Amino acid sequence: MPVPPPPAILDSLDDLVPRLLRRQPRALGRAISILENGGEGQCELVRRVYPETGKAKVVGVTGPPGAGKSTLVDRLARLCRRRGETVGILAVDPTSPFTGGAILGDRIRMQTLYTDPGVFIRSMATRGAMGGLARASRDAVDLLDAAGFDWVLVETVGVGQDEVDVVRTVDTVVLVTVPGLGDDIQAIKAGILEIADVVVINKADREGVERTARDLEMMLSIGEHGDWVPPILKTVAARDEGIDRVLAEVERHREHLAASGGLERRRLSHLRLRVETILKERVVAAADRVLGVDREVERGHARRIDPYRVADRLFSGVLHDARDDAGEAAAESGPSGATEERMA
Repeated sequence: MPVPPPPAILDSLDDLVPRLLRRQPRALGRAISILENGGEGQCELVRRVYPETGKAKVVGVTGPPGAGKSTLVDRLARLCRRRGETVGILAVDPTSPFTGGAILGDRIRMQTLYTDPGVFIRSMATRGAMGGLARASRDAVDLLDAAGFDWVLVETVGVGQDEVDVVRTVDTVVLVTVPGLGDDIQAIKAGILEIADVVVINKADREGVERTARDLEMMLSIGEHGDWVPPILKTVAARDEGIDRVLAEVERHREHLAASGGLERRRLSHLRLRVETILKERVVAAADRVLGVDREVERGHARRIDPYRVADRLFSGVLHDARDDAGEAAAESGPSGATEERMA
């Protein structure tokens, strides 16, 4: 069973959460640090803010390195601010092997936005998570949503196939590519194109943009996209060209999801994934506590035991431990407790 947060954490959150919900930058920064540190504080923080979520427009911006994702996010945020809307930005970066922190800095890439009180920017390290998005990053989306930002933009690591994980966190996926990558079918090989809701060819002033557009149109025509066909847009983000069209298509996609019921289905899928992820982590942690995962793996290797039997033994140990805990709890409650439970 999860351990209840200690009183010190509860007292800290009593002060922090109200300030976070008022969108105070220092409170947001502190809260995201709690998420990154994990443990009871992370769980309790999400529990407290989750009822306030569900209102923000959550957009993922993904694509290969060098496509100009940061510049596009910067320009989209500026456009939203000109319309009077607030923006929270999560830039999910590779993890430093030395510090465990994000290698690329948000202040370097988006200096002009950093001092805007209507914008909050945070770099987060992937910490080696598959899909480029650590669990803390998913929870951080909840914080920005609960804080009342109109938009939450999630820029992910451009590492290819792992990018598919971004679709499990956001409402709309914007795939950014550029002409002349050398392998025009790279996107579909990496499994990225299948998750795109809006496709952006950035740096469209380069040679080969029309060929790239034709190749993308062909690949999209043979894919399965239901009743939404991702538009292919051309931008030169560094010169602010085409940004308004990108934002318009993102909004059109959200309207389509809302009208078709797809938004609720997508968010239900997101929640299921998160619950499964937490459940898996807790089962593995329980197995490690009860029998020791490394010890059982080493034992299986030495005796040539197949991985299914090793996993079965670990899982049986978890179930046996849970039954023991339940028995102890029942014994402690006594006959009166059991009577009260039946009456309830």
